[in-house]
Amino acid sequence: MIKHIVFFKLKDRSEESVAATVAVLRNMEGKIPQLLSIEVGADIIHSDRSFDIALVTVVASLDDLQAYQVHPAHKEVIAHINEVKELSIAVDYVI
Repeated sequence: MIKHIVFFKLKDRSEESVAATVAVLRNMEGKIPQLLSIEVGADIIHSDRSFDIALVTVVASLDDLQAYQVHPAHKEVIAHINEVKELSIAVDYVI
């Protein structure tokens, strides 16, 4: 099993902008068969070092992670994220 975690810092850090991007990310749920679980959360601290959104997904294997990366529903999310993000960071690890 692989856990895939991504943090996003948005250009527009307003509540409305964050909520819109959270909705885009959550929209993947049930659309990508490789995703065994998905969690999306908006930051509640809002410190200078905080990122705005966390995405946590679980897939069964590296092959499933690759299939997720190229799935059309994920590509739609990437297009949105590329428009709104200032910065993103990720980590993938075996669980």
